[in-house]
Amino acid sequence: MEMLAIVVVSAVILTIAYFTYGRLLSRLFQLNDRLPTPAVTMRDDVDYVPCHAAPLLSQHFSAIAAAGPIVGPILAGLTFGWLPALLWILIGSILVGGVHDLSALVASIRHRASSIAEVVRVHISGRAYLLFLSFVWLALVYIVVAFTDVTASMFVGAIDLESGKTFRSVTDAKAESAAENLVLSGGIATSSLLYLVLPMIMGLLVRAGKITMERATWIFLPLVAVAIWIGQYIPLNVDEIVRIWRPNLTPQEAAVWAVRVWDIFLLAYCALASVAPMWLLLQPRGQLGGYFLYAALGAGALGIILGGQPIQQPAFNGWSTSRGTLAPFLFITIACGACSGFHSLIASGTTSKQLRTESDARPIGYGAMLLEAMVAIVSLCCVMMLPKGSGLLKADPNFIYANGIGTFLETIHISRHLGVAFALMAFNTFVYDTLDVCTRLGRFILQELTGWRTGPGRWFGTLLTAGVPVFFVMQQMKDSSGNAVPVWKVFWSLFGASNQLLAALTLLGVTVWLWRTRKAMWVLFVTGLPAVFMYVMSSWALVSIVQGQFANGVTGDPVAWIAIVLIVLAALMLLEGIAALLRQDDPPASDLVPGLIRQT
Repeated sequence: MEMLAIVVVSAVILTIAYFTYGRLLSRLFQLNDRLPTPAVTMRDDVDYVPCHAAPLLSQHFSAIAAAGPIVGPILAGLTFGWLPALLWILIGSILVGGVHDLSALVASIRHRASSIAEVVRVHISGRAYLLFLSFVWLALVYIVVAFTDVTASMFVGAIDLESGKTFRSVTDAKAESAAENLVLSGGIATSSLLYLVLPMIMGLLVRAGKITMERATWIFLPLVAVAIWIGQYIPLNVDEIVRIWRPNLTPQEAAVWAVRVWDIFLLAYCALASVAPMWLLLQPRGQLGGYFLYAALGAGALGIILGGQPIQQPAFNGWSTSRGTLAPFLFITIACGACSGFHSLIASGTTSKQLRTESDARPIGYGAMLLEAMVAIVSLCCVMMLPKGSGLLKADPNFIYANGIGTFLETIHISRHLGVAFALMAFNTFVYDTLDVCTRLGRFILQELTGWRTGPGRWFGTLLTAGVPVFFVMQQMKDSSGNAVPVWKVFWSLFGASNQLLAALTLLGVTVWLWRTRKAMWVLFVTGLPAVFMYVMSSWALVSIVQGQFANGVTGDPVAWIAIVLIVLAALMLLEGIAALLRQDDPPASDLVPGLIRQT
């Protein structure tokens, strides 16, 4: 009953926020349906395509969600307790994340659907523009590394539904557990490969005019369900294949190599998917992925309502834990569930080019962030329900999430085995969207920085963005005690800190734009204070991470040095932003009237 009360109260708070603070933001940003959006005035049916609110919300929601609102809340709940995590999700999404997403979307449509980097160039300086692009590219590399490795880890091993124990090796799992209790990660890998093929077939059929997108959706969604079901019967257990190739390896060593094989496969996929036409993969998969998100969110909510699961984890674990102090690390561990700089890249990169009317910005920009907060709360519930001493407390977050969703679905008489497979597949679906969008955006940024816009430049940007992560995923990472840890665990804090710092820099750019064009005090409170808060917390976290890396002397670890580069870039851009706020010159005349810039 406690968990149900928390979820219901949270849903009510987020709903009230949407209809109150969200409405206030719409008035402050002067959303006006009489002003045509760039999707209308610049329509080319390639990049600029007006889209109705419902399908665009699904596409945007699928693109921004990814693994962040699942992994972050689970890690934070285990580390700091569920209460601090819950409070940050609610407060952050309403006052910081939602404002960030909506303001980035509005800023983009007021500048011909340009990226946030272009807003920075126009209203801060050309130097800030270059600094921002460089920062974003490095942050995207971190995102690709973290999400690639967490997905690859999910494709290797198994989970015992009876004991809750997870295995890195399929060989060990089969030796210790009954086959009927196991969900094989190799089966999830098979389902995922089938899932990559189905959207491409869907895209080809829609492109050829054989079927509409709406009808294709209702045909291919059941086929995805079939792929989830059939995967466990034909699992692709790469660690067993590795042991056939190299029989001298132990099962654990084979599992490590299997993860690396999947890492390379996923990065190769990123490279190819990022240059594929949007109609072939991104749009149909985004359409299916949105329904996956809704289904996963609905399954969790329904299970919580009907299941009556008690809260068994502590609400608060203390201000200082093995992962660091609550401030600043809570605020970077939970990124996408409360605030995420990555969202600004989606809002200003693809969503703004499809926004049909300005009023659609509120449900898509602000509403999607609040929906993502509910995904984060359901993920947190998957931790709250675990009994003390459960083997799952040491499992990867994706398995904790899958176990929770599987348990919730049991309350409506869906096999827990199938429920866990569904949740793992849903998790994987979210990540696919992020990986190829990040690689595509990284390619755009390198082409912008180099001016190399020809075919070879396109491939150079793609291969560099997908190639640099190869170096990191092939490393054997260790914690401060010298113990081997997955690559994604090392990069999650770095991803979180750089991602939140990107949110701070985006809010800085938006604040400068609004202040120079409106000269209204509300700007300093609505976007200025969130910018300051995110800048302080993320910079503090990055400095703490760097100090930890250099605790035993100067290190050659590139992770530490890239973190230093990010700190320097962010500091320089902050100085440029402050200088722009203090300037007395007038903003571009076309930006004084909302929407007028679209006519120039």
